[in-house]
Amino acid sequence: MKRAVASLAALLLSTAAVLPARAAAPGVCTGHFVNPITDICWSCLFPLSVGGLDVWPSGKADTPNPSFPVCACATPLPRIGIAIGFWEPVRLADVSMKPWCFVNLGGLKLDPGFDIGFKTMAGPSAVGGNQAQTGGWHIHWYMYPLIYWLELIGDFLCLEAGGIDILYLTEIDPLWQDSELTLIINPEAVIFANPLAVAACAADCVAASVKLPIDPLFWCAGCQGTMYPLNGNISAQYGHVQGSRLALDRFAYKLHREGVLWGSAGGEGLCGRYPMPIIQKSQYRFQAVNPIPSVSGPGTCPPIGATTAIGSGQMLPVVGEDMGYLVWRKRNCCVF
Repeated sequence: MKRAVASLAALLLSTAAVLPARAAAPGVCTGHFVNPITDICWSCLFPLSVGGLDVWPSGKADTPNPSFPVCACATPLPRIGIAIGFWEPVRLADVSMKPWCFVNLGGLKLDPGFDIGFKTMAGPSAVGGNQAQTGGWHIHWYMYPLIYWLELIGDFLCLEAGGIDILYLTEIDPLWQDSELTLIINPEAVIFANPLAVAACAADCVAASVKLPIDPLFWCAGCQGTMYPLNGNISAQYGHVQGSRLALDRFAYKLHREGVLWGSAGGEGLCGRYPMPIIQKSQYRFQAVNPIPSVSGPGTCPPIGATTAIGSGQMLPVVGEDMGYLVWRKRNCCVF
């Protein structure tokens, strides 16, 4: 099954260049295939560090690196090597309120034959003067080890290996649909459902927008809102960019909580990834690739929780409200 999906994805990618552009109508799944050369922010690979020294500096904020340049590991191969740090593109994500809308596969819309996972966006409520909108999002999670399958670097123990594959569809995940069921994996949400906990997220918003998010404030998604519940039901949405970013923030946290995603940054990650049930927000960057790729300028590859006011202009009204993101992950590794 995985080989069939991967083959289909490869076929679709190979024909993307010859397919004519089609006009989109309201309510239609929209998107384009991600060009692995021109739609990628290659400066997001950096800074590149050896120990605590930046050998290829960058204006983008970086997580702390091990200070000592020499490292030793027993797994997966016994070795003494050099501690390096870099940012790697590892996943691709469709983020849409339309079920079965594959944004990064050219706006492909599937019809599974049954009504499941329908999401929507409601207008502002007049109750209590609430001017926010509510929305519900679905996410498709692709394996996308870009550096590996482009063969930019030869066999390298530190790189994520593999090809393009679809790993996760939230339409068939009941925990993503129902906030009460979601309590199974985030029972602590009731502790942070209070004004003081929410107010603390203002500091996370400022920190993420200036440099990096505050990892101890794990219940905060900075300027986007709060991490709980760990599903796509957004109770306060101020546009598609903010709403889709918050849904993706929550999804990444959900995968950490379920043991699907592990930690890869810092000294603990030198010898391999390690379990991380509470997400370290600072080890991720999300680059917009749909509908408008963000490849340069301010606001490119922002961390979790950074303001969406910087680097605006990433949405086309009516016909470009399905979002796609490339997920960059910090990697510290012991190279021999």
